[in-house]
Amino acid sequence: MALVLTEEQAMLRDSARGLIGDKAPVSHLRHLRDSSDATGFSRELWQTFAEMGFCGLLVGEQFGGSGLGCVEAGVVMEEIGRNLVPSPFLATAVLAACALARAGSAAQQSEHLPKIADGSRLAALAVDEGTKHRPLMTKMRAVRSGNGFRLDGDKAFVVDGHTADLLIVAARTAGSPGEVDGLTLFLVDPKSRGIEIERTVMVDSHNAARIRFDNVEVNADGVLGEVDQGGGVLEGVLNIGRGAVACEMVGVAEGAFGRTVSYLRERRQFGKAIGEFQALQHRAAQLYIEIEITRAAVLKALQALDTDIANAASAVAVAKARAGSTATLAVQEGVQMHGGMGMTDAFDIGFFMKRARVCQELFGDANFHADQLARMRGY
Repeated sequence: MALVLTEEQAMLRDSARGLIGDKAPVSHLRHLRDSSDATGFSRELWQTFAEMGFCGLLVGEQFGGSGLGCVEAGVVMEEIGRNLVPSPFLATAVLAACALARAGSAAQQSEHLPKIADGSRLAALAVDEGTKHRPLMTKMRAVRSGNGFRLDGDKAFVVDGHTADLLIVAARTAGSPGEVDGLTLFLVDPKSRGIEIERTVMVDSHNAARIRFDNVEVNADGVLGEVDQGGGVLEGVLNIGRGAVACEMVGVAEGAFGRTVSYLRERRQFGKAIGEFQALQHRAAQLYIEIEITRAAVLKALQALDTDIANAASAVAVAKARAGSTATLAVQEGVQMHGGMGMTDAFDIGFFMKRARVCQELFGDANFHADQLARMRGY
C-alpha cells in the first residue's frame, strides 16, 4: 500500500487544517492556560468538530458516524498536534469509540456511539496506575458483588478524565499484575458513589485526571466485552491510541519545524538572516528528513491498524518510538535555533517542547516500545 494519503484523506486533512488553524491556533492554548479555564478545552470548538463529522470518524454509519479508519483519525490528530489543540478527540472519538465498537454489546453501542458521534458524550480511558505506562501491571481489583462488581483502586494520567461523561476502566478480575488474562473492561458512570476525580493540569497545559474508586458498584451490564478477557481488547485499543498519538507528535514536530524555519528567515545577525548560515541549514535539512521518514512510518502503522489490527503491533511500536524521538529532536532543535529566547514564555516553541514530552510518555515512551518490539522479535 502506497505511503501517501488518498484524495479523500487529503481533503479531510485540508478541512481539518483550515478549521483548526483558524479556530484554535497556539494562541488558543495560551488563552485557556492564562484564563485558568475550568474545562481546559473549548466546548464550542468540540461542537464544531461534531458538525464537521470529526467526532464520528471511527463510529459506524448505523450509529451516525462515518465508519472510516485510523488513517482518517490520524489526519485530524496531526492537525491537532500542529496547533497544540486541547481537545477530547483522542479520549472520546478515538479510544472510547474504538473500545465500544470492538467490544461493546449491541445495547452499549446503541446507547453511547451515537452520542459520541454527535459530540454530546465525552469519555475517557482509565488504564495506568503509576508514573509509567504499564497496562499489564494493573492492580485495581474488581470483585464480584451481587449481579455485578465492586471496583477499588486508583487510576492516574486519565486523559480528559475530569470532563468525561463515561469512564472505560481496566481492572483485574483474576490473576496477578503482569498477566494478560484476568483483565476486564468496565463502563462506569463518573458520578457513581465512591468515585473521586482530581483534575491534573499537565506541564503542557493539557488535561488529565487522577481518579479514586472506593468500592464503586458496577452491574453486569457495565462489563465491556468478556470477563477476564479484556486484555486483548485493551491492547488493540491502546495500539490505536498509540498510532493516534504518534500522528499528533508528527504534527508537533511539523509545527515546531515550521516556526523554527520562519525564525531562521526573520532573525538577522551579522547583517544577514541566520538561516543563511550553512550549519543551521544542515540541521534544518536533517530535521526535515527525519520528520518525513517518521511520517511514513506512522502512516504505515495506521494502515496496518485498518487492514490487520491483530498483526499491527510491531508497526505501531516502531511508529510510536520513532515519533517520540523525532518530536523530541524537533523541539530541541527549535529551542536551540531560537537561542536563549526559545526558553521564554514569549515564544510558542516552548509549548511544543512541553507537549512533545507529555506525548512521549502517553501510552509508552520510545524505550517502552523499543522493548516491546524486541520482545516481539524474540530478543
